[in-house]
Amino acid sequence: MANNNKNSKDKKPKLSPYWIYGVIIAIFLGFQLFSGSAYQDGNSTTPADFFKYLKDGDVERVDIIKNTRVAKVYLTKQAQEKEIHKKSKPQSFIPSATRLPNYKFEFGDLQNFENELNEITEDLTTKPVVKFDTETNEWGNLLMSILPFILLIAVWIFIMRRMSGGAGGGAGGQIFNIGKSKAKLFDQNTEVKTTFKDVAGLEGAKEEVQEIVDFLKYPEKYTTLGGKIPKGALLVGPPGTGKTLLARAVAGEAKVPFFSLSGSDFVEMFVGVGASRVRDLFKQAKEKSPSIIFIDEIDAIGRARGKNAISGSNDERENTLNQLLTEMDGFGTNANVIVIAATNRADILDKALMRAGRFDRQIFVDLPDLRERKEIFEVHLRPLKKSKDLDTDFLAKQTPGFSGADIANVCNEAALIAARNGKKAVDKQDFLDAVDRIIGGLEKKNKIITPNEKKAVAYHEAGHATVSWMLEHAAPLVKVTIVPRGRSLGAAWYLPEERLIVRPEQMLDEMCAALGGRAAEKVIFNEISTGALSDLEKVTKQARAMVTIYGLSDKIGNLTYYDSSGQGDYGFTKPYSEQTAELIDKEISSIIEKQYQRAIKILEENKDKLTQLAEVLLDKEVIFKDNLEKIFGKRAFEKEEGNPEEK
Repeated sequence: MANNNKNSKDKKPKLSPYWIYGVIIAIFLGFQLFSGSAYQDGNSTTPADFFKYLKDGDVERVDIIKNTRVAKVYLTKQAQEKEIHKKSKPQSFIPSATRLPNYKFEFGDLQNFENELNEITEDLTTKPVVKFDTETNEWGNLLMSILPFILLIAVWIFIMRRMSGGAGGGAGGQIFNIGKSKAKLFDQNTEVKTTFKDVAGLEGAKEEVQEIVDFLKYPEKYTTLGGKIPKGALLVGPPGTGKTLLARAVAGEAKVPFFSLSGSDFVEMFVGVGASRVRDLFKQAKEKSPSIIFIDEIDAIGRARGKNAISGSNDERENTLNQLLTEMDGFGTNANVIVIAATNRADILDKALMRAGRFDRQIFVDLPDLRERKEIFEVHLRPLKKSKDLDTDFLAKQTPGFSGADIANVCNEAALIAARNGKKAVDKQDFLDAVDRIIGGLEKKNKIITPNEKKAVAYHEAGHATVSWMLEHAAPLVKVTIVPRGRSLGAAWYLPEERLIVRPEQMLDEMCAALGGRAAEKVIFNEISTGALSDLEKVTKQARAMVTIYGLSDKIGNLTYYDSSGQGDYGFTKPYSEQTAELIDKEISSIIEKQYQRAIKILEENKDKLTQLAEVLLDKEVIFKDNLEKIFGKRAFEKEEGNPEEK
């Protein structure tokens, strides 16, 4: 408790920006008030009224200032009590050491004024005191006029210095430190628990970054052979594959200072701030070298220059990028400072940033394969209370195309589902429900759906299942349901084979299976509906890819209009003629129509089995692979090991 009290006493109180603004406004208004009242130099009058007051014996003293032709009038105590002069009393909110005049006025010719003044005072019993050439304190008046602004600036500088010194860290501190780097420093004094043991899979990527860490720790091992330290490594891959996690593991493993920040931390509305922050970042890293800088989402500042030159809004971002390029490999090269960056949009990065000498290594972090998914599951299953018979091989096979972040989400969702159902351990069914929840969305069992709509959905999903069962290269079925999930009224789950290359017949079979739902509606009801929207979107993309990207069309030939560099931004133009565009459209339509007719033919040949499957689906709402085996028999072309079924 004593230490806590001591620490609390040592901490300086934070200054709220609102409190600062309130003090400044109060000071400004106060001086405005004083300037209008406290420094009031008497009420204005006229020479005629003055001479009248003089004849009545009300004037005690007159100060005549020749150079400004101003006269200041001081009344006697008796005159100040008169009703006519009560308003002439000078008002002041601050005490004054000198008496303030009651009246002041301007006169014309000095000689005429003196003559008339002398004529009147000769007849008076008690003559007033007349002073000539009374000097005005012009410098004092000037000082009084600018004093409010001097004090205002002084208060502002005082408060800003206190805040920039760490007392507040608010608006003032941000203004004074706006050009400073926002990087977070991890060193031997910072506890980072993530290590390479927490990064499952990514063997190639881990090997690359481990070598960088090893180089910084033991440089002689490499320099004795003439090797040079790499300038940077760029981690590229889809979202959720573990790029940032890999960088955190580097911070946990490296015994050197590690600066971490995002690409957006350089971006600011003020001109020159981004470049200033880059300079400050590399200055700090050089002072603590050997060190590592990690920039996440580098595409925020590394986008190709000149792409949007018309708008004129990218000058600041491009200046920041230019400074980064100079710091990484220019005349100001920093020794023993390695830059690690991550992005999932490498195609839009500037070519100068990607060249050797800046990012010497580009490490592609891809979606995990079956073996890597198993390792990732084992990492994320550690904190869970799982059942003893849980098979990680089964879970890995059930999640093709999932990233590491998706798998972490599956494990967390499974634990929540198990807790919701009051279980003491997370079992296989919880994980299957979690996969369904993530892929299809939340179940909506209370969604209002008419019997006719439910029947149409059942035949639609049964059509998918039937066609996919009959085709050799279609993905094997796992489960079919007509329970509404998310925005869909029904869904069919498949377990696609993980292929490195895809042949035309495999793509055509998948397209035919996707069109099985609409084909079933046509065969059974002799009409179609809007329920096939997602299916049509999928097959259209596949057919267009076959024709324009992979060169799998006989009519178009071995041509591709795909630009892997990402620099082929054609805008409103196309890289082919109008005649070719018409040919492409016709070929895409022809491919889809052929597969649609093929699906109709398959369903007409198996119409009785289709109807039987739909009836089972209407009854149970959810069917699995074994239900199809009872109706259709085993698939003749299926491999002996088969695929795991969901139970």
